[in-house]
Amino acid sequence: MKALALVEAPDHVCCRYRVRAFAEALAAAGWSLTIEGLARGALARPGQLRTARQYDAVILQRKLLSPWDLAVLRRSSRRLVFDLDDAVFWRDSYHAKGVRSPARERRFARLVRQADAVTAGNDFLVGRALLAGADAEAVRRLPTCVDPKPCPTRTHGAGSPARLVWIGSSSTLRGLEERRGLWDRIGREVPGVVMRIICDRVPEFGALPVEFVPWSEATEAQALAESDIGIAWTPDDLWSRGKCGLKVLQYLAAGLPVVANPVGVHPEMIAQGHSGFLAATDDDWVEAVARLVGDPGLRGRMGAEARGIVEADYAVDRWASAFVEAVTGSSGGMPARPHFDAIGGGRSLPSGRVEGAGR
Repeated sequence: MKALALVEAPDHVCCRYRVRAFAEALAAAGWSLTIEGLARGALARPGQLRTARQYDAVILQRKLLSPWDLAVLRRSSRRLVFDLDDAVFWRDSYHAKGVRSPARERRFARLVRQADAVTAGNDFLVGRALLAGADAEAVRRLPTCVDPKPCPTRTHGAGSPARLVWIGSSSTLRGLEERRGLWDRIGREVPGVVMRIICDRVPEFGALPVEFVPWSEATEAQALAESDIGIAWTPDDLWSRGKCGLKVLQYLAAGLPVVANPVGVHPEMIAQGHSGFLAATDDDWVEAVARLVGDPGLRGRMGAEARGIVEADYAVDRWASAFVEAVTGSSGGMPARPHFDAIGGGRSLPSGRVEGAGR
């Protein structure tokens, strides 16, 4: 049996963690996986979509197709799976037109109603798919996962400077830069601390020294494991409700305590006072960072708890069977009967479709 994944790019971070990570599990179920970047252009894209006829299942990741392209893909797909880990039905936090987008919402509704399965990265996205009219039996919560086994972990000990660390893209770095005043204050009030930025752009945070590490897939895990405290901050808006906390997972897998604002999935991923701190105010941030910087033993205990959370609730092997079932249509790995209904049924919450609620 064969599956095709149509993604933004084969090396895109969302493909790496939400599709490619499960290739071995699909292979164990007797399925091969082909990953292709979604073609651009009025001729190239429909031609690519028609090749779906050669596969037993198609995974469309994040992209909201035009009505014409969706019709081509639906007719060509024996089984169609839509995967999302962002509020793709809205614009991002920094868009000049604002977050809400009726046009995107219409495309999203059309797509989730026609998909045989919808794999959503958090409960908020599950809810939005259901509100858009997706069949309740088709929607599954599938959190973004990491494979903790190859991830090196931090050995916490006394030393100076203590490294805060943030990892992400230049687009999400904008949110961190909006809080420049907070990072400047931490630099002034917490002695012996630096901020390691793993990104493709260098920010400036006033009194808080920045240690820039260019992002690389090959080196990101080691760069995190050389740090001491993971930092996550996201705007408190509708767009952020769709975020699935990848950077937090990376910190936890590296054995780092995390300090984050209590927005979106952060409260469910971070055990307050055990694997990190949820900081609602600037005073909370300064207190949390100062406490962790001054107590290597606390960092070590919290880091161990953090690693345990990933292994128990967010590891790839923990969710592999759920992914395989979504793609193949059955827990045994064989495809479900082809389904071409345009609009799904009921609107009640899924019952028995979410495997392992996680933190």
